[in-house]
Amino acid sequence: MSATFGTSFKVTIFGESHGKAIGVTIDGIPPGVSIDMDKVSFEMKRRAPGQSKLSTPRKENDIPDILSGMFDGKTTGAPLTAVIHNTNTKSKDYSEMKKKMRPGQADYPARMRYEGFNDYRGSGKFSGRITAPLVFAGSIAKQVLESSGITIGAHIGSVMDVQDERLTLDNATPELLKSFGEYHLPLIDRSKAKDIESVIETARDAGDSVGGTIECMALGLPAGIGNPFFNSIESVLSHLLFAVPAVKGIEFGSGFDIANMHASEANDAYYYNEDGNVKTKTNHNGGITGGISNGMPVVFRVAVKAPSSITKTQDTINIESGENVTLEVHGRHDPIIVPRAIPVIEAVCAIGILDLMQTR
Repeated sequence: MSATFGTSFKVTIFGESHGKAIGVTIDGIPPGVSIDMDKVSFEMKRRAPGQSKLSTPRKENDIPDILSGMFDGKTTGAPLTAVIHNTNTKSKDYSEMKKKMRPGQADYPARMRYEGFNDYRGSGKFSGRITAPLVFAGSIAKQVLESSGITIGAHIGSVMDVQDERLTLDNATPELLKSFGEYHLPLIDRSKAKDIESVIETARDAGDSVGGTIECMALGLPAGIGNPFFNSIESVLSHLLFAVPAVKGIEFGSGFDIANMHASEANDAYYYNEDGNVKTKTNHNGGITGGISNGMPVVFRVAVKAPSSITKTQDTINIESGENVTLEVHGRHDPIIVPRAIPVIEAVCAIGILDLMQTR
C-alpha cells in the first residue's frame, strides 16, 4: 500500500478512522518558513465533522500535534510530522460491517485486497477521516503558495439539480476565493444556499444521501509550471484528486463541453494587456495547455458521489455465510460530503501545484 505522494514536496499519510490517531509526514518544506497555526486551525475546522446540522454528528476537534520539523514557529527543513488523535470513535456501530459488505463502500474490495486483515471500523484506511492529514499538509502548502501570490479557493458547483454560478475571468478574484472559507455552503450565488439545504434535508429524512460537484481555482499561477505527458498539471492534480474518497470525475476548463466546440471557439486567443502581460481572451483550457500553465487561472471541477452509508435498506451479501442479505447502516454519517470535501480539494490542489513548482 502506497501512502506517499510527491517528488519534492512529499506527503505521507497514516492511520485509520477508528485507530488511536491519524497523521502526516511532510518532506520538502524549506527551512525558515513561518507557519501561521491559526490559518492551519481554520482549515482543519472547515473539514472537521460536527460543524453543521448537515454533517455527521461525530465530534472531533482535529487539533494537529506537531512532533517534529518546526521550532519557534518556523520550519527546520527536516520532515514535519503531525498527528491528529481520534477521540470520538464508536467502533461497535461497525460490528456488522465485518461480514455485511456495504454497497458503494470499499468493504468488499478491501477484504479481497488485504486478505481480510484490513481495519473495517469506520472504513479504516478508506475513510474520509484520513483526509484530515491532507488538509493539514495542504494548509501549509497554501501558505507557501500565498507568499508567491497564488490563491486557491473552491465552492459548491452543484448539489443534485441546484446549480451555482461558475468561476470566470470576470468574477474570480483572490478576495472571492478566500471568502469561500467563511461558509459551510460556499457559493458565488448565496441565494442558492436554502435550496441546497432543502435538498440535503429531504434526502437525510428519507434515510438517503446526495452528491454534487465542486469547482476549484488556482489564481496567480505563473506561466511555465508543469510538464508534458506524465507529469502534466492535469495528470498530477488528477492523481491527487482521485485519491480523495468519493471523487468520481474531473474536468478542466470547459471540460467535456469542449468536445462540442470548433477549434475557433476552443482555442484561447492570446493578447497583451495594458500592462504588457500575456493573457488569453477565454479560458476554455482551464489555464493549462500542453500540460503546462499558461498564466491564466487554473480551474477544474470534480464530481463527488453521495455518501454510501445510508439507513435506507440496501441489498448486499454476507461474506461469512455466503448469503444474499439486506443491510441498514446505522451510526453517524454525512447526508452529503461535498461541503466538508471542499477544503480537501483545495488542499490537494495546493499540494500538487507546490510539488510541481518545487521540481521545475
